[in-house]
Amino acid sequence: MKKVLLLALVANICFFSQPAHATTGQSVKGEKNAEYWQKMADGMTQSLIKNFWGASFKGYENRYYFNYGSNLSNMTTEHYWPQAHAMDVIVDAYMRTKDKQYKNIYPLWWEGAPKFNFAGKQNPKDAWWNVFVDDMEWMVLAQIRMFESTKNKKYIEKARQMYDDWIWTTWGPEDEKPWFGGITWKTDVSKSKNACSNGPAALIAARLYRFYDNAKFKNGKVKEAYLNEAIKIYTWEKNYLFDRKTGAVFDNINKRGQIQKNWIFTYNVGTFLGAAHELYKITGDKQYLDDAVLASDYVIDHMSNNNGVLSDATSGDGGLFHGIFFRYFVKLANEEDLPYDTRKKFHDYLTHLATVMADNGINHNTMFYGGSWWKAPADNEQVQLTPHLSGCMLMEAMCVLKPLK
Repeated sequence: MKKVLLLALVANICFFSQPAHATTGQSVKGEKNAEYWQKMADGMTQSLIKNFWGASFKGYENRYYFNYGSNLSNMTTEHYWPQAHAMDVIVDAYMRTKDKQYKNIYPLWWEGAPKFNFAGKQNPKDAWWNVFVDDMEWMVLAQIRMFESTKNKKYIEKARQMYDDWIWTTWGPEDEKPWFGGITWKTDVSKSKNACSNGPAALIAARLYRFYDNAKFKNGKVKEAYLNEAIKIYTWEKNYLFDRKTGAVFDNINKRGQIQKNWIFTYNVGTFLGAAHELYKITGDKQYLDDAVLASDYVIDHMSNNNGVLSDATSGDGGLFHGIFFRYFVKLANEEDLPYDTRKKFHDYLTHLATVMADNGINHNTMFYGGSWWKAPADNEQVQLTPHLSGCMLMEAMCVLKPLK
């Protein structure tokens, strides 16, 4: 991701110890049912297509790319990684509804994403490449989900190639002090090992292992290699960037070997707990599940404010952070191997977030979410892609959140 040096984000996104309380200073309207969340998810995804999908606008019929600002307000192509998350939302909608209008976007985006990749020209061999390793990882995760939802092998074959050639190759060296391994953040900054590059890499490796047989991969690495790499990456992140007492996930260990403990972001917690949960499902090792729960508790107990919600995140990279957390957190909340009280805590927290957002943060005329929990965008107000995607992800999470038994 093209990070602003995160001073601006720290004020808006990063939180230290703050107690979370379910009480709110503003009214939250009555409970919603499954049909309500389906309508909300439909409306927000339709708004995504209508207002951000470049080809929706007259004169831009071949712009198979999601614009950074709504209604042509910002058409920069300097941001690659939100493309993957926009496509993830399209995949969510297709997997939920089986409506072909969503599936029809797949081949168009497949053409447009590399075409408009600002860094693709730096690698004449393949326009999917990007100098930011985590940007490529988000793309790979989206590609794997495109395969999962269509069984079209070209998506996962590309994902495998990108991981094998461009992501895993940035690991290590394992004997180099004080990093001793780790996936780097950027291909040209080999000594910065970040949570945003290691959590997604562990997820990718675990999913390539899980889908290996269905994909009928030929040649290349054997199936077990991906599980070994997933465990290795995850273990590295746990050893260096995870606080085993509190559940915090620190942002990075930099080129001087210093761990940045002041930057704790929801998306890093999300991919860490997502990788832990994925490895638990594969191996049955309860330690992974315990790690995922501890990390989730940190977000609920220390990153939520007195209204029981996360920070506002209205623009830039930070606008996407909470959405990524929602995507992986809801899977954990559905985990039936968790104790009932833990599931209920997670279920109630996610439901509270979604209810506050739906009642206060979403404009029900435009179906825009601008990143503020308690203030919806005005009817004529433009919003950025990143916070709107976080809103889409929370509404989609509510559609897959299982009722408590």
